[in-house]
Amino acid sequence: MRTYLLGSLLLLVGWLTLVGWQTVAIPEKLSEYRFFEGNPASQQPAAGVVPYALNTPLFSDYAEKLRFIKLPAGQSVAYNDTAVLNFPVGTTLIKTFYFPVDFRNPAKGRRLIETRLLVHQPEGWKAFDYVWNDEQTDAFLEVAGDTKTVQYVDRAGQTRQHAYMIPNLNQCKGCHNRNEVMTPIGPSVRQLNGEVAYRTEGTKENQLTRWQRTGMLRNLPALEKCPKTPVWDKPETGSLNDRARAWLDINCAHCHNPHGPAMTSGLNLSISETDPTALGILKSPVAAGRGSGGINSTLSPANLTNPYLSTDCTRSTPAR
Repeated sequence: MRTYLLGSLLLLVGWLTLVGWQTVAIPEKLSEYRFFEGNPASQQPAAGVVPYALNTPLFSDYAEKLRFIKLPAGQSVAYNDTAVLNFPVGTTLIKTFYFPVDFRNPAKGRRLIETRLLVHQPEGWKAFDYVWNDEQTDAFLEVAGDTKTVQYVDRAGQTRQHAYMIPNLNQCKGCHNRNEVMTPIGPSVRQLNGEVAYRTEGTKENQLTRWQRTGMLRNLPALEKCPKTPVWDKPETGSLNDRARAWLDINCAHCHNPHGPAMTSGLNLSISETDPTALGILKSPVAAGRGSGGINSTLSPANLTNPYLSTDCTRSTPAR
């Protein structure tokens, strides 16, 4: 406990020092940004704030997410089909994590847990996390992280309860890390190439088409020439292999790539990787002992029922 308190104190001191160097004060409340109209909990985007979705999103302890983007006035982003879009300085990516009361019936309401911001400042991307109060009236800046107990009815009708971890600001870079530089993970052309329902108009539209039409995206080729990530749990959107690769790309490849935090593993789960060994086929895990799960290869045709990769995905303890 003493070590934990000391660590939290050092984190707070570091944060206060950083804030002291800021030329612009960091808002303490999410509502101060004016991203949403009226009650912030309604998540109704204000003018200039655009909702978006990913075809296959990152799994986050069963939480659902609402995503929005705000580009600086008069700015746009260039088409790029090989990586996450290179958003201009002044862009804010907004992501609210929530749990429905009942996954089978959204009309029963929801509990907002946190809203994470990635803000593209002149010196690079910065992460800020705002935690929603119990009254669901606003979210407040959280530096040291927290753990919340969540309860909901799942899609099978079972009542579930578990801990949900809110990261501290240092932990954000644990995933949003490329060559030790903080960077967004999700919004790439292939992930954005899908339809979204826009509440203000009551219509669905392909996101890339809409972004081009509204001046957010430039140099978009014909839509049929744009790559498209399949939806991992919808067989009609792609083969089993393609959907598995899409899931691994968004959930694992931000670390397991030659420039990520797990580069020393030699495992590259990026959707563009073609080398079987880099993808883990007959590749020995770098981790030893408990970390390897006692399995000799990441993926093996002779042991498809219990490969290291699936063991690692289902692990609930920090064995790395």
